[in-house]
Amino acid sequence: MATKVYIVYYSMYGHVEKLAEEIKKGAQSVEGVEAKLWQVPETLTEDVLGKMSAPPKSDVPIITPSELSEADGFVFGFPTRFGMMAAQFKAFLDATGGLWRTQQLAGKPAGIFYSTGSQGGGQETTALTAITQLTHHGMIFVPIGYTFGAGMFEMEQVKGGSPYGAGTFAGDGSRKPTTLELEQAFHQGKYLATITKKLKGSA
Repeated sequence: MATKVYIVYYSMYGHVEKLAEEIKKGAQSVEGVEAKLWQVPETLTEDVLGKMSAPPKSDVPIITPSELSEADGFVFGFPTRFGMMAAQFKAFLDATGGLWRTQQLAGKPAGIFYSTGSQGGGQETTALTAITQLTHHGMIFVPIGYTFGAGMFEMEQVKGGSPYGAGTFAGDGSRKPTTLELEQAFHQGKYLATITKKLKGSA
């Protein structure tokens, strides 16, 4: 039976979604792993999103809290709002009380990825504060550490991400994830999928 990894994310301008696509590719590169992309529900109205110049959402399916229980592992992604996860993703997690009561997510591995508007915009604090959500569910936080190798020490170009997980900078919205950032996202997907498969196999 395939090991299921869900990449669950919220993306307003597409930066997080681009990372999510690479994470999926990385996860699927592991034999016996089935990776799937999911979006969390939008909480803003179309009128508000229009005023924010947000593009239309992609056709990636919207996940419901109950569907989380079907996965063996997760990679959660979101943009940063004042150093923490965006409210849309927090709202989704706030709706997982039923899963918490029955401990359906306990023991499952989960990674985190993110985007920020600037280099000092919360590349580490966003991940750090998000860990509390995993902790209350009894999930196992899986950081990438420095397993990405030389890419973690890149100093010649601006690069998002950290030992906590893959990341990118959105800037004014025009900047897109770089090749190095996408490679780190691919690595995170492969790394998380490998660990998830091992944990499932030893259960």
